[in-house]
Amino acid sequence: MGVEIFSLEGKTALVTGASRGIGAAIALAYAECGADLALAARSTGDLEALAGKIAAAGRNAVPVTCDVTDPASVRACVDSAVAGLGWIDVLVNNAGGNRFMTPVVGTRDEGWAKNIRLNLDSVFWFCKSAGAHMVERGSGSVINISSVGGLRGSPALASYGAAKAAVVNLTRSLALEWGHAGVRANALCPGWVRTELNRNLWDNPEASAALIGAQPIKRWGETSDVVGAAIWLASDAAAYVTGATILVDGGQTA
Repeated sequence: MGVEIFSLEGKTALVTGASRGIGAAIALAYAECGADLALAARSTGDLEALAGKIAAAGRNAVPVTCDVTDPASVRACVDSAVAGLGWIDVLVNNAGGNRFMTPVVGTRDEGWAKNIRLNLDSVFWFCKSAGAHMVERGSGSVINISSVGGLRGSPALASYGAAKAAVVNLTRSLALEWGHAGVRANALCPGWVRTELNRNLWDNPEASAALIGAQPIKRWGETSDVVGAAIWLASDAAAYVTGATILVDGGQTA
């Protein structure tokens, strides 16, 4: 048994939030490992550019413009992915984010609802839709991108942290429900990873030093740091892994 156990040759994957950041890095890595992909995000231009890179690597890419906060759009996205690829072996629920930092007492109801819808409801809708397809086929791997923010208290990020914590528990429930059908579900929890969404933090020397100063690996994570775990969970190398919460956080939660 060698490195071929990590191959994704012959597999298909649907990656949400694929237009940039962690999602784009995972999608490109999957293509390099042999997978064909459906790419979901709101930005059509960015998706088509990524699809071009994947096509240049010799793999098939199906860009699907999708609003992950709309359940009808999610269902249509999954249908388009199945139509374009034939089936879905791997679902990576990467879409999400946080646009504000506010203490609980200052959080508006609509802000709370928006974060829950983006970071939790969207994951549920994709799991429900793609999961039905996987269970029927009798195989599949669901990788839900949570966060270390869902594993510990998150001052001024309560709505984001609550949603990401719920994603971890949803993932465990899916592992119990779908294991008999050959479908695995695992949560991947990155720590502070440098993306455009958090540029205001890593581009600020004081804020950056405060965030990573207590980590054993004293640097920001890069999107490439998340890729290895995502490949492993999608591959046959993780065939006996389900219901797990995998940390990629530079030791932040140690």
